[in-house]
Amino acid sequence: MFVSHRAALVDYATPILGCRSRAEDIVQDAFLRFNTAATEADPPITHPVAYLYRIVRNLALNWRRSQKNIGRETSEPAILDAVAAQTPSPEEQALYRDELRVMMAALEELPERTRRAFELHRLNGYTFQRVAETLGISVGLAHQLVRDALTFCASRLDDDD
Repeated sequence: MFVSHRAALVDYATPILGCRSRAEDIVQDAFLRFNTAATEADPPITHPVAYLYRIVRNLALNWRRSQKNIGRETSEPAILDAVAAQTPSPEEQALYRDELRVMMAALEELPERTRRAFELHRLNGYTFQRVAETLGISVGLAHQLVRDALTFCASRLDDDD
């Protein structure tokens, strides 16, 4: 039973816990508890899979509750020190700047209509229908132009590496 339901139970617990490895630990604990309960149950458990899901859910929620309590006891400055910076590192900034430079150069090399279709769809969030209406072309051609621009820009980024 463990082998056949393990993956589904881990998938079930992961959103509750926010961590797949923690979910795997919870599922393992649930099976231990289930085995203990199943051997001691009188009358026998009639819906073992449903019972197992309930154990996983309860263990996951208990773990989340315990983590919230631990968070309250921790001082605020210590929590802030543990949070990763939201800004990229200087190395990442340099890399992103170089990639942006390559992308800008690649866009300048594209034919006007292709570049415009790409900008409307990817940068302005237009649907392919709206791109087609704006440029006076078919939806299929709008899709093809955006795909061509993406392929071209991706090849330029690969060449830059």
